[in-house]
Amino acid sequence: MLERLNQALDNLETCLDREVDMAEVARIAGVSEYHFRRLFSALAGMTLPVYVRRRRMTLAGAEVLAGERTLLDVAVRYGYGSGEAFARAFRSVHGIGPGEARRTGAALTSQPRMSFRVVVEGGTTMRYRIVEKESFRVVGRRARVPLVHEGVNAAAAEHLASLDERAIVRMKELVHREPEGVLSAVVYLTDSREEGAEVDYWIGVVTGPEAAAEELDALDVPAGTWAVFDNHGPYPSALQDLWRDVFTQWFPSNPYTSRPGPELLRTQPVEIGAETGSQLWIPVERGASGSAGA
Repeated sequence: MLERLNQALDNLETCLDREVDMAEVARIAGVSEYHFRRLFSALAGMTLPVYVRRRRMTLAGAEVLAGERTLLDVAVRYGYGSGEAFARAFRSVHGIGPGEARRTGAALTSQPRMSFRVVVEGGTTMRYRIVEKESFRVVGRRARVPLVHEGVNAAAAEHLASLDERAIVRMKELVHREPEGVLSAVVYLTDSREEGAEVDYWIGVVTGPEAAAEELDALDVPAGTWAVFDNHGPYPSALQDLWRDVFTQWFPSNPYTSRPGPELLRTQPVEIGAETGSQLWIPVERGASGSAGA
């Protein structure tokens, strides 16, 4: 799969002077556009549109400094219909306008071409199972919080602390399906997995599709396939490492791709650094035949 992913990035590189057909790029990678965007964000630490813009402005910056084309010609070459739009994009990457960069010969920011490979550290084995699950409903309380890759997510912790005992008791009364108990669910609002990107963060329980409670929010989840990972380690670093490893190691090495849906986590919060057991549910679907290990 990594070979095809890198072939897709090579194709993307040839399209920087015109509109990029992301569906075609994903087709070359052998995955859905949704999974390609999510996987790229997890591997690269930036969204695909940000990478494309930075690569375009890297190439455009070289042409601006070379002085062989007018600034408008450079803008049009890289898909901008006006000098103003080009200047805004140029400044967002380089911190300086193209005219000033040309006059002063300023140092510009360069975004190198990316390629991906799996680096296995410590020979860690990832324990997982595949579950076909009927439709269900998450019933609980929702808050919008930023992603935090290392350490405690203060906004998520504050949301958990805000739940009153009555709400927790009501949730437990509604538990009906696996995974059992009070859990958290993360719903991504965009394809970004960058630090600080906003997500909908739920504290709730998994129950039947008809269950409801007036005082609680509800999230309907259609039937589908889930990869379930068991984890044990220091809280919360082991969990954050697991989330990272699922996208940077497990997906590139297995014939599954991500699909839209909440990521479910059942864990027992403990003191920072203390050991705890957890279970992570990731919505997946079987990838195209032969896409893994290609």
